[in-house]
Amino acid sequence: MLSSLKNMFKVEDLRNKILFTLLIIALYRLGSHVPTPGVDFGAVQQLEQQATQGGGVLGFLSFFSGGALTRMAVFGLGIMPYITASIIMQVLAVVIPKLEQWQQQGAVGQKKITQWTRYLTVALALLQSTGLAFLFHNGGGGLFGNTAIDLIPEFTVPRVLLVVLSLTAGTALIMWMGELITQRGVGNGMSLIIFASVVSAIPSGGALVRAEGGNLVFALVVLLALVALVAIVFVEQGQRRIPVQFAKRVVGRRQYGGQSSYIPLKVNQSGVIPVIFASSVLYLPVLLTNVLPTGAVWDSIRTWISENLLAPDNFWYISIFGLMIIFFAYFYTAITFDPAKQADTIRKQGGFIPGIRPGPQTERHLAKILSRITLPGALFIAVVALLPSVLLAVYGIRGFEGFGGISLLIAVGVALETMKQIDSQLMMRNYESFLK
Repeated sequence: MLSSLKNMFKVEDLRNKILFTLLIIALYRLGSHVPTPGVDFGAVQQLEQQATQGGGVLGFLSFFSGGALTRMAVFGLGIMPYITASIIMQVLAVVIPKLEQWQQQGAVGQKKITQWTRYLTVALALLQSTGLAFLFHNGGGGLFGNTAIDLIPEFTVPRVLLVVLSLTAGTALIMWMGELITQRGVGNGMSLIIFASVVSAIPSGGALVRAEGGNLVFALVVLLALVALVAIVFVEQGQRRIPVQFAKRVVGRRQYGGQSSYIPLKVNQSGVIPVIFASSVLYLPVLLTNVLPTGAVWDSIRTWISENLLAPDNFWYISIFGLMIIFFAYFYTAITFDPAKQADTIRKQGGFIPGIRPGPQTERHLAKILSRITLPGALFIAVVALLPSVLLAVYGIRGFEGFGGISLLIAVGVALETMKQIDSQLMMRNYESFLK
């Protein structure tokens, strides 16, 4: 890897791609500090000072936006609407035949799916920005603790429309910037934008841990983060290889097949998607509290949601969030890997798993292995995601999100994937020079 870091700046084309990627990321971070028009800037600064006391679902979303949500910046929604839209499109492809047909059409179908994902992203951004406008008008709605700060004191229809359109346009601009990185830069643009947001929270999180716990606690947190980093790399690289043998075929005078291959099944097949999906689902009841009518029953419901779903050290938050992560890990794995389709593909290619008959037996064998390796992967993601909440509940340590498992999981996954792409491009250029 060190040699790759040294050689990637020697190739002019690759160096230009890396510089272009860094430029787009710098522009994204600049937009994360530009306040939204129509918002009281003094109230935003006051809210930022109280932001460290919060957490929960909406604090997690603020963490994913690199703190832009706390600042009510133009890029306050971050890339979350696009991620949610992509997940919804993948889920709908299972139940809508037209979307499944587009998936099987190759590049043409993928272009149609991407276009509809963009439309859905804008629609979700409109809904979320409207909900956030009401939330921040009501003092954050418990977003960062019990505050009475009104970020939009002049709450009129034109002012709310300006805020909503600014946040929606910011999301659309982020989506365009991510696609630019994918097309003209290095790596996956959306992943790198999330990577930049997550890494930007590490210095402030470390400073907060040191201020509250001292140097000893800070050293222990850093040591725990290093242990989590090693565990994440180990699990991310872990896979179960299912051997596949292809039968020999004679076509004319040539003999084809006879070689052996394998199907790589990752232990963490779903990545960080279950955490994002679970937080998005828990985000809905928080928004609904702003439209509930007044009354004894409704006030008690609103109080229970604000005290449990918005409290990262609460037992109900930890339990519900953990169970939803495990559920969505199984759910997303079942969507991305279909044992029946995989078994049918192996059979059509003239392959078989040694000791297993082609067809239904191969399907049952793949489904059994998939369910077994998904459980430890799902439990690992849940433990990693809930580690900051557990430390907050037991020791009262705040600001651990920057060193927490989710940030490390995203950083490690994106870094490994980006370095693989850089290595492949370096290898391709070495082959080209060898052929010349």
